[in-house]
Amino acid sequence: MAELWVGNVEDSTTDEEIKTFLCHYGFPPFDTIQRVEGTGEHPAVVLGFNDIASHVLQSLQPRVHNMFWKSRTLVVQVVPGRDET
Repeated sequence: MAELWVGNVEDSTTDEEIKTFLCHYGFPPFDTIQRVEGTGEHPAVVLGFNDIASHVLQSLQPRVHNMFWKSRTLVVQVVPGRDET
């Protein structure tokens, strides 16, 4: 499973809006979403893609990293793989 961190997401943004936005820029639909509150100033989401390799997300990430969306500049990074054994 590959994960994508999308930081500085407007708090009121729905899961469906995030999915529509990313799909517009060529991302596949995500399978899971986890909201990360942080300090409240820069909320984020971690998106999980069950059938996508990290290198695929890395090739797509520059399309939306530093993009201005909903009055905020997004910070988008591929989460490094984790060994959960």
